[in-house]
Amino acid sequence: MATAAVPQHRSSKTESYVDNKRKDDIRIANIVAARAVADAVRTSLGPKGMDKMISTASGEVIITNDGATILNKMEVLQPAAKFLVELSKSQDVVAGDGTTTVVVLAGALLKHALTLLSSGIHPTVVSDALHKLSLKAVDILTAMAVPLELSDRDALLKAAATSLNSKVVSQYSTLLAPIAVDAVLPVVDPAHPDLVDLRDIKIVKKLGGTVDDTELVKGLVFDKKVSHSAGGPTRVENAKIAVIQFQISPPKTDIEQSIVVSDYTQMDRILKEERNHILGMIKKIRATGCNVLLIQKSILRDAVTDLSLHYLAKAKILVIKDVERDDIEFITKTLNCLPISNIEHFREEKLGFADLVEEASLNDGKIVKITGIRDMGRTASVLVRGSNQLVIDEAERSLHDALCVVRCLVNKKFLIAGGGAPEIEMSRQLGAWAKVLQGMESYCVKSFAEALEVIPYTLAENAGLNPIAIVTELRNRHAQGEINAGINVRKGQITNILEENVVQPLLVSTSAISLATECVRMILKIDDIVTVR
Repeated sequence: MATAAVPQHRSSKTESYVDNKRKDDIRIANIVAARAVADAVRTSLGPKGMDKMISTASGEVIITNDGATILNKMEVLQPAAKFLVELSKSQDVVAGDGTTTVVVLAGALLKHALTLLSSGIHPTVVSDALHKLSLKAVDILTAMAVPLELSDRDALLKAAATSLNSKVVSQYSTLLAPIAVDAVLPVVDPAHPDLVDLRDIKIVKKLGGTVDDTELVKGLVFDKKVSHSAGGPTRVENAKIAVIQFQISPPKTDIEQSIVVSDYTQMDRILKEERNHILGMIKKIRATGCNVLLIQKSILRDAVTDLSLHYLAKAKILVIKDVERDDIEFITKTLNCLPISNIEHFREEKLGFADLVEEASLNDGKIVKITGIRDMGRTASVLVRGSNQLVIDEAERSLHDALCVVRCLVNKKFLIAGGGAPEIEMSRQLGAWAKVLQGMESYCVKSFAEALEVIPYTLAENAGLNPIAIVTELRNRHAQGEINAGINVRKGQITNILEENVVQPLLVSTSAISLATECVRMILKIDDIVTVR
């Protein structure tokens, strides 16, 4: 009996033993899945990166090398891999550029974390070391940065051009970079000098022509033609513009009803009433001197009828109908006018004024331009052209990234070298810092410092250079104190990147490293996946 009691006593002591095998398996599965996502976008990093062709379920085809777009369209099912998709989204929100960089960085950090875990280091220790490393890395980047003034147009252009160089439309960077800079700067509000709302910049896409025909319009552009079925004007100078949200058409009953008309005289009366109703409205509009009408799209009934268009043409009023509801706020802000929701409230003080409203013909379509707006709000419009829908969409995405880069510089007025220079410098300084630390922490930091070399390595690899030779040479140059030495992909060698005008905002690099480390720490801390049905 006594012998039987011994193992029983021992088992109560060892009840605290938990099977760690499953937890390690789940952690490894998470890391492998997340790394697979990172490897998918890795080839599209940098100016010589490859493009991805994405075919959606609906048959739509997208060609892009913007990390955020690629990951957004990918159907990722593994929960940990979804983190990386979210990661590129957050980088897109914070900085707008560097969406591929942040995912590639996270993938490299995970690879090194896996090595550390398999050496038997506890995930919490790895995670804490990573947190310390990210804080130190941001300090290193800040020390490298060059301050910038918003009046320095050249520096802004260099940053915008660098962002565009890695895109499909890179050959047009000399045209799109000035457009991005000139669109953002007027939008900056002096009351809040470090905030830019990109919703104040409207990008209008119009098929036809080439990307060379893209232009910045000081005013408004509508991708529609003027409603002149009744022969109204297509060009108005000294325009008084009203944005209306009511319909210029005969009133309808509120509920579905049918009205039975029994004889002709009643029919005539109805038509006469309709005419008088519309004429009354147009007289009120004409009385304020208004000669351009922007009419909001109406769901319930036609915003204008043929009859009202005929009378508006007689009154020499230019009509643009079917203005989207979402655009009303932008239009009223630009024109510095108020939307009018009822004919009774139609007054001159609610109108906007412009020198010219005209319909312009493009290759195969028409647009309406409003220019010379008096007291124009802080907005800008960009008309993007392209030979096919794929090119236009990619031009719009690239322009958005360039606008975001300029916004980052308005937000945080510092520039930093590109071309893998900041990553190698961080790697070098963190490696030196690891020697000062003690214990496991030092070992972890040293390993993660090496992981940062993935960016220059990938840049060289994608440009068809020898990555090992390039990265070794780069390390050597940085050790000699050339902190701005980076990979010049065009010449295929290592040069001072600042002199080559390859620059990016500090915010892009700092947010990339902080977000990537945060995401990796989150994945490391997960030790079990519980599915709830």
